Amino acid sequence: MGNVFLYEVMRVLGIDPGTMVTGYGVVDDIDGKLSLIDYGTIEGKKKHSFPDRLKKIFNGLNKVIKEYKPDHVALEEVFYGKSVKTTIKIGEGRGVAILCAAAAKIPVSEYAPAVVKKAVVGIGNAHKVQVREMVKVILNLSKAPKLYDASDALAIAICHCHRRKSMI
Repeated sequence: MGNVFLYEVMRVLGIDPGTMVTGYGVVDDIDGKLSLIDYGTIEGKKKHSFPDRLKKIFNGLNKVIKEYKPDHVALEEVFYGKSVKTTIKIGEGRGVAILCAAAAKIPVSEYAPAVVKKAVVGIGNAHKVQVREMVKVILNLSKAPKLYDASDALAIAICHCHRRKSMI
């Protein structure tokens, strides 16, 4: 009889919520080894109404969830942006992401931007360029994602995988 190997596998969907561009990244964590499954963005257009942009995010994230069947969703916590109005709008985009996960009965974890940066780069005040380059290194990509929204989403997924290990 051959050897039987049991691996702990977790698929994480990282989401960088926004109302114009929402980034997503799907990463598998197989016994601590991370591998990229997919990443991309869901983009709205300024000419579309705000509710229509939220609907596009809703439909796009539901499609990603249906296709990749993540075990966990991780997203960035809301932070105070340039204005209260911007912060509220981002919060509404986050709400859509949380709703998509909840409707699919997927647990959600939220991380502050500084926590994500520290998990990926090693310092909490890292620049987006540094985060993007470390995502490339950690996931062994030939080139980094073009859009920061996608690399940030992957960083959030990576952060969740690292934090999860430290809690076990």
